[in-house]
Amino acid sequence: MGAGTEPDGSSRSDEEWERFLRESVAGAADAPKEPSARARDAAKRLRAEPGRGLEGWRSYTPARPKRRTGWYVVGLLASLVLLVVALAPGRIMDLFAGADSPPLAAETARPTQVPPAEAAQRPTMDEPFRGSPAASWASGAAGITVPKAGAVGWMSAAEVERALARSRDFLVASGLDRGVLRGERPEKAIALINPHQKDVQDLLKTAFRTPSEKNDPLLLFSRFQPSRTQLVGDVVKTRGRLTYREGERGALQVTADVTFVYPVTRAEAGGDDEIVRTIVRRELVLSWDDPDKVITEPGTFSIVSYKYDMTNGGCGALTGYFTPPFGTDRRADEAGTEVDPYDRSAPVGRGESSGDECGRATRS
Repeated sequence: MGAGTEPDGSSRSDEEWERFLRESVAGAADAPKEPSARARDAAKRLRAEPGRGLEGWRSYTPARPKRRTGWYVVGLLASLVLLVVALAPGRIMDLFAGADSPPLAAETARPTQVPPAEAAQRPTMDEPFRGSPAASWASGAAGITVPKAGAVGWMSAAEVERALARSRDFLVASGLDRGVLRGERPEKAIALINPHQKDVQDLLKTAFRTPSEKNDPLLLFSRFQPSRTQLVGDVVKTRGRLTYREGERGALQVTADVTFVYPVTRAEAGGDDEIVRTIVRRELVLSWDDPDKVITEPGTFSIVSYKYDMTNGGCGALTGYFTPPFGTDRRADEAGTEVDPYDRSAPVGRGESSGDECGRATRS
């Protein structure tokens, strides 16, 4: 073939042949280059392992497009919640109202204001304190604050600590003991009272047999008649505190100011599950006397004074028991003086010499 002859027999012009030679010498932009030794080794390995790709930064798997399903799910749930609220708002309120209220901090001094109003909610057998400030109170003895003990009068700090503990024991035995609440005689509580204190011993001798305004067991003890009233659940809510100072003749004088909330219902079977909360606030002043100066027995105290305020406990004839009103009987309490039974900012008003006044609860 001549210099200008193609393999297929066609001929090239001199200008085309000259351009071809020039580009071959300079290196055309699209001319293939001979691979390096490293590239030849890599290609050899790939041919030997056809199922394996290059590793490291040279490997690349295209990312699948993300499905934005999260926002669709959130939107669907929000729509369902709005639908439920629109159709049954009362059920939603009940759900939140039924949750346990956050507990209050222990009471260490007399409050300066009344508890805030609660949402209007009827109590139930499962939640007997629902809709009242007592829902956030502590239960039983845990709601009675005992201060740190220090030496007072004839007592060392350790002796004061024991006296404070026994003072609280009396409150438990007189106002929280399940047997006493069901009408049993409060033997444990009575055992802590100085047997040589004549006026109190006279009260105890007659109060349980023939209760009267002067000798009424309710002045010191909380009792319900089991044939008429039944406690709801096993919890009594309490809030209060003990304080102490030096009393007469160097005695340790302990003051207890505690509110008890008792949820009760009718005792007879087949009742309508109406729940009434009997609320009792007691103030007791106890004297732990020096046995060298006062006739007493070890481990006992004398009662200096006792007062109590009571609502929803009955305003009829004295029976020695609280008689919570149910149904139409509650109208009998409407003539009493209005009192907020959860207000602990004011002094206790009723006591052994305050007559037969019966308080009417502004809320219960």
